[in-house]
Amino acid sequence: MLIDTHCHFDFPPFSDDIALSIECYQQAGIDKIIVPAVSVDRFANIIELANTHSSIYYALGLHPIYTHHQQDLDYLNSELALNRSKLVAIGEIGIDGYIDGADIDQQIYFFSAQLDLAKQYHLPVILHSRRSHPLLYKILKNMKLTDSGVIHGFSGSYEEAMQFIRLGFFIGVGGVISYERAKKTRNAISKIPLSAIVFETDAPDMPLSGHQGQPNRPENIQSIANYLIALRTESQTTIFEQVALNTLNLFPKMAIN
Repeated sequence: MLIDTHCHFDFPPFSDDIALSIECYQQAGIDKIIVPAVSVDRFANIIELANTHSSIYYALGLHPIYTHHQQDLDYLNSELALNRSKLVAIGEIGIDGYIDGADIDQQIYFFSAQLDLAKQYHLPVILHSRRSHPLLYKILKNMKLTDSGVIHGFSGSYEEAMQFIRLGFFIGVGGVISYERAKKTRNAISKIPLSAIVFETDAPDMPLSGHQGQPNRPENIQSIANYLIALRTESQTTIFEQVALNTLNLFPKMAIN
């Protein structure tokens, strides 16, 4: 079983032809995808996608680079309370220190509030972290979540990865490992426990090496898996089976729905 744990399927080019886009990833052997939200105005469309298509699951959350208001948190809370069967996580949430002029204090406020909701509703979290690993780690360590989560689009060192893994978090492995220049991250992914890895694309963003300027797609999970196999010592079968098990352990609703 191959699962893309992070695909913005509600954006173009997928939204231009949903049926064809689903056919493409299924023909490539991708069984399921998770579509994380970035803002409340996208919640309804994402929920409809999941309700309409059996291979699509979703997460609801407030992305740190978007502007949010208190009523957005209230709306998120009301949606989480409905406990729909295909809602598998809270996300995409986190801290972004890359954007010029980012209001980090405001990001921390919304991030912490959403972590509180994750504890309240016993849901895992899908975590955005750009130039913010130390701060994100500090917040997560203090929060002591009852459920796990994934560091999405991980691009960091082995030491940083292991800090999150020791807290019980998974590492989202995507197109970063296709770039030879990403030596620090490739080294980290080659050494961390296989039991801490899940696959993701972040499609249509984060294209693989050689495909810059083109939209990324969930079917590229196959290529990401091949890059991972080349970096690891385990067999292809072991890697595929363990990563699938990791994904279902992290998002248990996907195993029963």
